[in-house]
Amino acid sequence: MLAVMSDLSSTDGLDPEDRKILTLARSARARNAVPEGAAVRDETGRTYVAGSVALPSLQLSALRTAVAMAVASGAKSLEAAAVVADAERVPDEDLATVRDLGGPATPVLLAGPDGTLRATVTAG
Repeated sequence: MLAVMSDLSSTDGLDPEDRKILTLARSARARNAVPEGAAVRDETGRTYVAGSVALPSLQLSALRTAVAMAVASGAKSLEAAAVVADAERVPDEDLATVRDLGGPATPVLLAGPDGTLRATVTAG
């Protein structure tokens, strides 16, 4: 079950590092003209940014792609994740991917295309 940590109308109260991954996710979405953008921050502070993948043989959400990039680069854990999309919630499959690497308490920020933070949930 999703635990909503907060519902905010802006990113003003966010930690600068969380604001950074939201900005990176938003720019990935816009730059690549894809439905979703995502960014994750690993245990060392490195960030991984991705857009959704829609190939005939491969469909991946932006968040799954960003987590896969982190794993492929040697990340051992996640501190936080951010998704920018039209969706009203983070799909359970995406939360499971974040939980696999970061654990159930890993915060996942969800923002709309305009960058407005809709919710922060845990991966758990």
